[in-house]
Amino acid sequence: MKFRLLVGAVASLLSAGCMSVGGPGEPPSDIPATNRLAVYPKQTQAQRQLMELPPPTRPVAIAVYNFADQTGQFRTTENGQQTLSRAVTQGGASILVRALQDAGNRAWFTIVEREQLRNLLNERNIIREMRERYLGETNVNPQALPAMLFAGVLLEGGIVSYDTNTVTGGAGAAFLGIGGRTEYRQDTVTVYLRAISVRTGEVLTTVTASKTIASHALGGSAFRFVAFRELLEAEAGFTVNEPDHVALQQAIEKAVYALIMEGVDLNLWGFADAEAGWPHVWRYRQERDGVFSPQQVEAAMDAARAAPPMRVSPREVPAREVSPSQVSAALRPAQPEGSR
Repeated sequence: MKFRLLVGAVASLLSAGCMSVGGPGEPPSDIPATNRLAVYPKQTQAQRQLMELPPPTRPVAIAVYNFADQTGQFRTTENGQQTLSRAVTQGGASILVRALQDAGNRAWFTIVEREQLRNLLNERNIIREMRERYLGETNVNPQALPAMLFAGVLLEGGIVSYDTNTVTGGAGAAFLGIGGRTEYRQDTVTVYLRAISVRTGEVLTTVTASKTIASHALGGSAFRFVAFRELLEAEAGFTVNEPDHVALQQAIEKAVYALIMEGVDLNLWGFADAEAGWPHVWRYRQERDGVFSPQQVEAAMDAARAAPPMRVSPREVPAREVSPSQVSAALRPAQPEGSR
């Protein structure tokens, strides 16, 4: 009976602590359930902002050669030793290309392949060689192998910072050998992104974005004599770690969104419907200047999504009675000044 009570007390401590784990933009407050099937990741807040952008006046041809890890950091273990694994993912360019495609549902950018350009050129050379050997073409038919697209804007940048343990802390308490503890840690990843004009080499604009990575640990333990020479020892706990690549994805998507808004401000590109794009630019300016927090901007966008579309009914204007002489006078061509 005492054993059940002690174990129940530890379980209640863990269940109570589960409710405090997580927050806005952080992992869920309950233990993530495992799934034996592959799943599609849910859309992030920055990804929804990109996909909801109104279409531009015309798509921008853009190229991404690389989006490298410039931190130079290796992943560390819990005891502080470094490993050969990098602290952040090396697939930043792939994440950036996906974010560019999400902008306006593929309406904003025409992306040309440059990261693995050598593979693309090899395949084109194979096509050229096969047509020359089997069809006898000295010059390849342009319709079969047209010229490659060129980009007007080049995107450069990278992951410039990965700061660990920016915020750490914890709390714990025990009474009569039964206690619980909680610990938390926060890391920060920062990316820079700049747009360069291919024609002139001018850096058109530069943006930056950061995302925190939250980790929470919760545990409970019991250490008590339940009878003479009978010692109870029980311990339970769990840890919730936000995936690093998801945090990097959100930072890159936020940087792409900022790049689009800065380009609109600088008249580098624009919305096809200025009235439809104005709320996005206004919200970005307020968040950039610190007037509103990201949570407030997201709450405003959620309210805008839930609101019904505005419908304007035409107003009835009473018709005026016009005489035939007035109609003929309005249609009569104007006479020169000298003939009057």
